[in-house]
Amino acid sequence: MKISVVAAGSWGTALSMVLNSNGHKVTVWARNADHIETIRKTRQNEKYLKGIRLDEKINFTCDAEMALTDTDVVVFSVPSQHFQDTFQMFYEKGLLTNRQVVVNVSKGIDMNSLETPSQIAYRVYPEVRFVTLSGPSHAEEVALELPTALVAASKNRNDAELIQDLFSNDYMRVYTNPDVIGVEISGALKNIIALGAGISDGLGFGDNAKAALITRGIKEISQLGLALGAKPETFKGLAGVGDLIVTCTSMHSRNRRCGMLIGQGLTLNEAVKQIGMVVEGAYTVKSAYALSQRHGIEMPITAELYRVLYEDKNAKTAVLDLMTRRKKHEMDEYASKIEPWD
Repeated sequence: MKISVVAAGSWGTALSMVLNSNGHKVTVWARNADHIETIRKTRQNEKYLKGIRLDEKINFTCDAEMALTDTDVVVFSVPSQHFQDTFQMFYEKGLLTNRQVVVNVSKGIDMNSLETPSQIAYRVYPEVRFVTLSGPSHAEEVALELPTALVAASKNRNDAELIQDLFSNDYMRVYTNPDVIGVEISGALKNIIALGAGISDGLGFGDNAKAALITRGIKEISQLGLALGAKPETFKGLAGVGDLIVTCTSMHSRNRRCGMLIGQGLTLNEAVKQIGMVVEGAYTVKSAYALSQRHGIEMPITAELYRVLYEDKNAKTAVLDLMTRRKKHEMDEYASKIEPWD
């Protein structure tokens, strides 16, 4: 199949390698002409994926019309805050058709509209054939062909299974899931918790603190997801707890590394500058906090991270406030119905 990958960051580049090795004709599009020309000359993406040789068969271009015309699948790997502008640009140029399947692989919630990528795509182009591809995956490991499992979510089973077939091979296993919003919320909010995990590490806390953060984090993720119509089973799967674990524990995670720098005393801007790449969780904190306010959902970890990142609250004070909140049942909604306890 002819496949276009939109954006030449680490994840888009790694996925272009997977698709190329699976025998598809792959073109990667990006705006930055200098970046594209460097990749063409060196066959490496040193800025985002150091030390990885890119097959000559993968085409890199700045020409959107050439990249997307007559393509079968368009893989959007742009940062989530740029998804709407990029998607709408291609749509208005007539480069997206309902013959194509659109796959989004970024993880975030738009700060302005508070929409996920699928919600944006359906609003702009109601007939779009949309799939989100998510799960516990670092581009660095995928580029090295290390075993990885992902989930392809779509309202259309045939489209989900098509993407499953396109990406699956002996080192990448893809499952399907009909719960698009659940997969998107899981992928977006796990970056918030990973920032918190990094701050915990930066402050010198231990495994106990991180385990508690991950566990209570999945609680917050699922609460918001359920309010938006997600299915509870999704949060127990690859897009949910799977992606949360890998992002909170790995040094490949730019969200966790950013959090570590903040825990060590850097400001958010200083930490992001040092990371040198997009830190999705920094934006998603704002979106998720706003959504929690809109839906009346208590999300204490998200709220404290928002205050640390955007209201200059001291990170240690935020941890103290989390630890000394009013006492609760772990399963409050169930415990309140069982009175008295035996």
